[in-house]
Amino acid sequence: MTPIGPMTHRLARRAACTTLTAAVLVTLGCAAAPVQDAAPAEDKVYRSQQAAFRLKAIASGLENPWALAFLPGGDMLVTERPGRLRLIRDGKLVKAPIAGVPPVVERGQGGLLDVVTHPKFAENRLIYLTYAGRRMDGIGTHVARARFTGDRLEDLKVIFAARPGGSGGVHFGSRIVFGADGLMYITTGERGEPENAQKLTTLIGKVIRLTDDGKVPPGNPFVNRAGTQPEIFTYGHRNAQGIARHPGTGAIWAVEHGARGGDEINILKRGANYGWPVITYGMSYAGFPIGEGTHKPGMEQPIKYWVPSIAPSGMAFYTGDKFPGWKGNLFVGALALQHLNRLTLDGEHVVGEERLLEDWHQRIRDVRNGPDGYLYILTDEDPGAVVRLEPVP
Repeated sequence: MTPIGPMTHRLARRAACTTLTAAVLVTLGCAAAPVQDAAPAEDKVYRSQQAAFRLKAIASGLENPWALAFLPGGDMLVTERPGRLRLIRDGKLVKAPIAGVPPVVERGQGGLLDVVTHPKFAENRLIYLTYAGRRMDGIGTHVARARFTGDRLEDLKVIFAARPGGSGGVHFGSRIVFGADGLMYITTGERGEPENAQKLTTLIGKVIRLTDDGKVPPGNPFVNRAGTQPEIFTYGHRNAQGIARHPGTGAIWAVEHGARGGDEINILKRGANYGWPVITYGMSYAGFPIGEGTHKPGMEQPIKYWVPSIAPSGMAFYTGDKFPGWKGNLFVGALALQHLNRLTLDGEHVVGEERLLEDWHQRIRDVRNGPDGYLYILTDEDPGAVVRLEPVP
């Protein structure tokens, strides 16, 4: 396995910038906040309420890694937001990126985003990528399906493109999960245009449900309904960057960003409206109220919300055996407040919360429940890393 190395020249430059005066910072375009080294101290023991653990670097030197997928035999796929798909084989990052990735638009929060495998990957070798792609009317969330041959993608086909496109670089959503029904659930952000989340004529600010080849299943709630898009499963979402299937009930859970406060976890119900921007627990970045309050008939309430925002990204139910005290817990990455959020559940209710790794000071972009029983996280940094949590007796 690859230990995380020293800071690259990019990180060193950013760290050096923090010692300069404000005037020089403006001149050089440096970030005002200091940049922390992504390297975990692998001999450090972290203690939570239910477990003690260490961090083990599996791969390092990645540029803003966004998503992780596990392959049979122990290999892993990881996306880098600028547009590269990388392979971890035998515990080491393969130097050359995987060929055949579709062209992406790296703009703001956009780029190459999620990667998931088909439920029957061992038989068909199919993977799915989400990314910011260009359409005739602008940039939007795309989903492509391809066959992974071991070092490249073949037979790539775009099976979904959110409408309408836009020009901005925010709120692509862009997570996928397969349900127990074999269908794909895809999150799309509202692209910085909040009113579109409520419009059933658009595919942004929604959760989309499709078959594995991109077709509309006949059981979708808005099929054959005039003035709506049949791909829609739920609506009224701002920017969901985490989605997971409950291991017991099979229900689809999603976590999404609020504005200034109001991040939410929702359990998705067919055809339901989750309120954005009519109801929210957050406010505008300028400090003004948004919408009509926190409740309205016909709009769903979250099972959990955060004020202030943690900026959630990535979500996984832990079902492994390495951390018995965490079994059944829900884990969410936090970008703004830089921690791993552990939630204790009682059915559909959140009854406890613990914030792990706060003193590591890393933006956690993705959380994955590994088939080996471990928990994995990605740090959204340049350089970023794939890191495994390992129990300490």
